[in-house]
Amino acid sequence: MSLLVLWDIDHTLVDTRGVGREVWAEAFEEVTGQPMRQQARVDGSTEPVILRETLALHGLEGSRELFERFARALGAAHIRRAAELRERGRALPGAPSLLSALAARDGMVQTAVTGNIRAAAQVKLAAFGLDPYVDLTIGAFGEDAEGRPELVHTALGRARVGAEFAVLVGDTPSDVRGGLGAGVRVVGVATGRTSAEELRAAGAAEVVEDLSDTGRMLKLLAG
Repeated sequence: MSLLVLWDIDHTLVDTRGVGREVWAEAFEEVTGQPMRQQARVDGSTEPVILRETLALHGLEGSRELFERFARALGAAHIRRAAELRERGRALPGAPSLLSALAARDGMVQTAVTGNIRAAAQVKLAAFGLDPYVDLTIGAFGEDAEGRPELVHTALGRARVGAEFAVLVGDTPSDVRGGLGAGVRVVGVATGRTSAEELRAAGAAEVVEDLSDTGRMLKLLAG
């Protein structure tokens, strides 16, 4: 392996266009018995943190056991609504072409570092044909840690590579800080709610508006 590309998923590779929140609310009600009136901030966060903070908004307490039940319900809900996700959501501009081009290069390995639970990540990538390019066995997910730097360290450990052989691509300052906190170079993509200027200010080595220029992205990722 000459380079490990660590992909964030939501608003970096895919946009669920509201399906993700609906599925999340469905799982929340299943495990708490209460409808979700409001949700904690999700951008750049991880599922255990989002759940704990959303529970607090409803006057409820969290636990590891509750999170594990929620994760199972959330994964099952994604599977049930995979066809709807495919119909309503989309892969973001350039994502399929770029992942395919990276997969065709010798020594390039791609995985996910995401706050999503693994089951949700798998469904989201598969819905838009991105899953053949991403090795989730070496990824890091919401079940693994609450903090982004810890997730990056987990993925590096599973891939058995040092930080100097990895680059992270994400759309939020939390992604940037997570990569930098683990010593990984970060490329920001302004396809989420964070501007290019904010991603640069957070410390991204490079920032692009989207992934549509495959040639440029290959050069940026290869460093």
